[in-house]
Amino acid sequence: MSTLPKVAWIGLGIMGSPMSENLVKAGYDVTGHTLEREKLDRLTAAGGTAAASVAEAVRDADVIVTMVPASPQVEAVAYGPDGILENARRGALLIDMSSITPQTSVGLAAAAREKGIRVLDAPVSGGEAGAIEAVLSIMVGGDQADFDEAKPLFEALGKTIVRCGPHGSGQTVKAANQLIVAVNIQACAEAVVFLEKSGVDLAAALDVLGGGLAGSTVLARKKDNFLKRDFTPGFRIDLHHKDMGIVTDAARNVGAALPVGAVVAQLVASLRAQGDGGLDHSALLRAVERLSGARV
Repeated sequence: MSTLPKVAWIGLGIMGSPMSENLVKAGYDVTGHTLEREKLDRLTAAGGTAAASVAEAVRDADVIVTMVPASPQVEAVAYGPDGILENARRGALLIDMSSITPQTSVGLAAAAREKGIRVLDAPVSGGEAGAIEAVLSIMVGGDQADFDEAKPLFEALGKTIVRCGPHGSGQTVKAANQLIVAVNIQACAEAVVFLEKSGVDLAAALDVLGGGLAGSTVLARKKDNFLKRDFTPGFRIDLHHKDMGIVTDAARNVGAALPVGAVVAQLVASLRAQGDGGLDHSALLRAVERLSGARV
């Protein structure tokens, strides 16, 4: 019998599926729930267990992980008679790894405390590739003791694992992460169009740029997307649009000016309005091409 905590995993999307499978590989007993039957079948094929409802999934769990798109989905699975808070046992640890507003995380922690349930907000960065390779960066908000307890589980999912402060801190750092990533992708996309229009060998140019100060994890991860015009979603424009809304609102609340971030947020929104919301966020290249008169 495993001495590892029993895990309930809610949300088996692009990120949630490989992350939950990595827990199974690490020896955890994982029971998952999501709305798509094929995702449940994938989990069971990997050695996990499928649950027909949130309530069923969390009832006997020591640790509950949620990985859903946004604040409304977190609230939908957490609250109400069929939700996590009404059906998880007292003393359980709820780890929300979704990217949501800091205010939602703080509110969830307060509501859970009344039920005897502990909470960590623990959003991640690294995209689908990072989830598959278990090399995610995990930024955590919550009590130190709960973080220490969850650390072995986090280590099965990521490589850079940092407690950033009290409840909501993880989400605040994730908002900053998404700001940096969006601005970086936009800069890379503009450079790609500039290089191509100048007649430079794009592959060679990106190789040498990647080795200098212009190099970044974003450029390394997205270089092939740019070269092949492959925008298969690892992280969708729709989700980055949501995240840019979170960072814009959070910055306004604390009085921080984001002049470049505001422009990139509008470019992300524009790309989404043009029907590209389901593409990878590297598809910001398409927006720059349109502005430059290139055929998309």
